[in-house]
Amino acid sequence: MAKTSWINRNNRKRATVKKYAAVRAELKAKKDYAGLAQLPRDANPTRVVNRCEVTGRRRAFIRRFKVSRLTFRELASQGLIPGVTKSSW
Repeated sequence: MAKTSWINRNNRKRATVKKYAAVRAELKAKKDYAGLAQLPRDANPTRVVNRCEVTGRRRAFIRRFKVSRLTFRELASQGLIPGVTKSSW
């Protein structure tokens, strides 16, 4: 489980990106890079990290299911993800 502070920090970054999205788009359309530099760093969408919805883990994130590989394996084994079955041959 990730530290709660990391999860909260990432949520704050998401909120900042959303807040400045229109301003960033306008400045980029004008090609005003000096103006872009004046915005907060966290207004850049690349600073947001994909995190597992269950554990908050950031590595080995599966986008389609929004969980990490470890959580995905546990949930799939328990049959909690529709359409996913454990492979056997």
